[in-house]
Amino acid sequence: MFYLPIIGALALASGTIIQKVVLRKKKIGVKTYVSAEFLAIVLAMLPFIYFFWKLDSPAYELKNIFIFLLIVLFSIFANLFNVFSMKSEKVSRLEPAKILEPLFVVLLAIIFSFIFGEVLYERNLNVLIPALIAGAALVFSHIKKHRISFNKFFIAEIFASFFFALELILSRLILDSYSPITFYFLRSLSVFLISLVIFRPQLTRLTKKVQLQFLVLGFVWAIYRVIIYYGYLSLGVVFTTLLFMLGPIFIYLFAWKFLKEKIEMKNIVAALVIILCIAYVILN
Repeated sequence: MFYLPIIGALALASGTIIQKVVLRKKKIGVKTYVSAEFLAIVLAMLPFIYFFWKLDSPAYELKNIFIFLLIVLFSIFANLFNVFSMKSEKVSRLEPAKILEPLFVVLLAIIFSFIFGEVLYERNLNVLIPALIAGAALVFSHIKKHRISFNKFFIAEIFASFFFALELILSRLILDSYSPITFYFLRSLSVFLISLVIFRPQLTRLTKKVQLQFLVLGFVWAIYRVIIYYGYLSLGVVFTTLLFMLGPIFIYLFAWKFLKEKIEMKNIVAALVIILCIAYVILN
């Protein structure tokens, strides 16, 4: 199971780059993108639902339905903030905000462990100091001319990271009642249906090439999230999250290789600090 989060981290990096390529097209707005992306995820997962379907009776309990609806709501917020920022800002400039997501997950997991116990959220206080060090490295990597540069896109990505982390942490409360594939399918289907009703996107106007790109993206995001959920169930929330911190490192490299974005020395230093923090927590 240890290699799966690394595959998931690669999927995260690949998905982010494909997402940016699609969003570079002027005709694709934020609302259209969110609707098309979740339709693609649903279509990508349809062939596997029959074989991996699991929906136990606790999922139908009122409190668990309420939690599921909260997860869907936070997911919509997270994706809208994320796509808004990705549409207009470079990946490398947003990455310090994106990498706050795993830090938020770790901190929220510790908080939730005091509320719901250590069975679902392992309480490992040793991750706090490395997380703070990694957070400081992220702030350092975004400093320009002795000041922190926060524009509206960077702030939007911070909100996206928080809402992504919050819905992931809430997911662990009800994940035992589903298979990871079933859970992500139902979550994505719910987001798509809500976005279809609210945004009324003209998805038929997308070209065949763009539709194919969305379908590839759907498969990539499905792999990424399903691996996360499997990791939560088998390795624990904190350990899985720490391994997934390798994802932003891959994003730096992919943005440099495929998007021709420049990587500054401070980004490299921050990446090294993050790797050392992950190694410290894993080895102790």
